[in-house]
Amino acid sequence: MAIVINLDAMLTRRSMTLTELSDRVGITIANLSNLKTGKARAIRFTTLDAICTALDCQPGDLIGHQPEHTPPPE
Repeated sequence: MAIVINLDAMLTRRSMTLTELSDRVGITIANLSNLKTGKARAIRFTTLDAICTALDCQPGDLIGHQPEHTPPPE
């Protein structure tokens, strides 16, 4: 997928564990883990807002776009 989630990097920068983030935002560790590992297919804006507030960051710090390699046309 071309969308990448940088939650792990932000947690490291903030010296915060997934458990601590879960406690702060009220989201289960399982759901945060799915987001962190890229298994989540969607995120609610309210969830994104809560994570950004807890980590003192912007949505762009958490979500990036990495285009998938496509072969040139023949």
